[in-house]
Amino acid sequence: MARTGSGTGSGTLLCRRNIKLDSFLKRNTERAVYERIRTYEPCVVISETINKVYMHVVLSDERVYLTEYPPRALTIAFSFRRVRDIELVNDLPDFLSGKDRELCQHIRITYLTEKPAAKGRDWLRRDKREGLPPAAPPSRRNSHSPTIIRTSEGYPAHRVQGEGGTEEVHMLPPTRSASWPNPESLGLLKVPHPPARPPSKPPSLYSLSSSPSISPSPSDQRLNIGESAQVPRRMGSVLSRLLRRDGGSSREERQAELHLYAVSRTSRLYLHLQSSWNSYIIRSTLSLDPLYRRRCSVLSDSTPDKRLPSISLERTAHLFGQLSAELLQEEISVESLYLLLQELRTAAHRNVALRRLFWRSSEVCVFLVQTLEESLHGCQSLSGGYTADQLLLSTLIVQTLAVMFRETEVEAARHILLSAKKGALASRMLLALICDPELQTENQGSLADCELQALLADYLDAACSLLFEMLLLGQEASRCSPAENCVSIGWILRVIQPHPHLLDFLSYQAQHVVLVLSDLQESCLSPAQCVLLFQRCRLLLACLQYNSQLAQHLRSHFREEFRYSVKLSCAEEKLPLQYPISQPTLRLVEQILTLHRKLHTNTRALTSEKGL
Repeated sequence: MARTGSGTGSGTLLCRRNIKLDSFLKRNTERAVYERIRTYEPCVVISETINKVYMHVVLSDERVYLTEYPPRALTIAFSFRRVRDIELVNDLPDFLSGKDRELCQHIRITYLTEKPAAKGRDWLRRDKREGLPPAAPPSRRNSHSPTIIRTSEGYPAHRVQGEGGTEEVHMLPPTRSASWPNPESLGLLKVPHPPARPPSKPPSLYSLSSSPSISPSPSDQRLNIGESAQVPRRMGSVLSRLLRRDGGSSREERQAELHLYAVSRTSRLYLHLQSSWNSYIIRSTLSLDPLYRRRCSVLSDSTPDKRLPSISLERTAHLFGQLSAELLQEEISVESLYLLLQELRTAAHRNVALRRLFWRSSEVCVFLVQTLEESLHGCQSLSGGYTADQLLLSTLIVQTLAVMFRETEVEAARHILLSAKKGALASRMLLALICDPELQTENQGSLADCELQALLADYLDAACSLLFEMLLLGQEASRCSPAENCVSIGWILRVIQPHPHLLDFLSYQAQHVVLVLSDLQESCLSPAQCVLLFQRCRLLLACLQYNSQLAQHLRSHFREEFRYSVKLSCAEEKLPLQYPISQPTLRLVEQILTLHRKLHTNTRALTSEKGL
């Protein structure tokens, strides 16, 4: 699990380690679950049946958990596959005072649940005279006037949000060890599995799939306790009664809300939630693409005897060190470099621990940036254009860098490396990935020219994905003061603004958004196309929101297209509902159209004033 380092600079961006909670999670969750936990924070939790309870929110790559304060049991709050929206609410909670009240972040998560809406009262409450708290109202100030409920021991009461609804989980009795939580609350206890079949050959980085990106782990399969997990029948167990009570009823999905009040002055919970959600919807959408599944192929967990062996962090580090040494050797051939990068990219897709090691070993990242600079800009052909080898290698480098950003935002080494020396390496990476989207060839329309055009298009797609990852990094940094971090969204756009090919690069990305969202292209989008559209929309929205000159360029060159050609109804037809990324993409398109209309109206008003 990624944690902050001891440096002062990274502490404002990343979570501070809670030794007691971290020890609890490590002891009572399987390794595959623990290694994918990103961060945790204390929050006041409000939902349909949780009324102002101080709890720890534990964030992983696929789920959000809640645990008591101090921790005794871990329960699923929701899965990112059910999330429909995560937003900040502008209000001032009355249960806080002073600066805490002013700085508190109110996060509202809207998600789907199969649990019926709460009725007249919470049947779990000890005081039957106390009714249910009202459902959280829309964004407004002074929306709640609660007091934090605490037990006679001084700990908060424990009502926990499950994926299907909200349930109360009692504290463990004093005679039970806190390191052994109630197995009925989640089923995360370590359970022995059949030993994996030993590998037929020594493991390489291709076998680093202990944390697969697509197939769920056995522990994840057990997390769905309402469907398949076997829980002991224990008298007095509230959760067991709930499971038996709801197990036979057919339920329809409805929207529910979970409200988190982050009380830490340096809270990054909202940003981590957004980043985790983005990662999940991208990963789960791409997993519907056969080509992506082949690239990240892992065997099904239903056949544990055929699974690739789980490799320890020490072994992963050793294998990564071997590959790094081969990459960094002098006078390496282009063919060997390409094959090694393919191995690195494939392993990084499968293993999040490898991605964290990548940032801790700065030499490989610096080497990739330098190689990209030389390949794409420093070694042009005699005709001044690109060669196939240059584009193939550059695309692989950019794809590898983009993968390394996924799910590593809480890695302190990444923040330290990219922000060192006023963002020197980040600046080089940004300037290296921008290129001229037009081919400079003498044989227009030839077969070789068409092949180069296809390779260049692949590179431009990959470059947009990496720039998207950099903008996510900047989104986190934008909430810090300039003294704490320089790699903000505004800084990123200012760095690339002087690039001679930026406007052409940006126009290329905008043209493809217009093409996809207009009537010119009628077919539905593939999973990879949907992800790329999402990333391009985030890029355009950032330009419109954070850089006036780039916004003016988009307004002046695409005014008619965004006014008449780009239609939200057309986007709804082309984005399949079964893709997790479709709804977030539609919201981005709506934001772009609204902002474009607003900027167009403001421009006309200013022009009229000047005319008068």
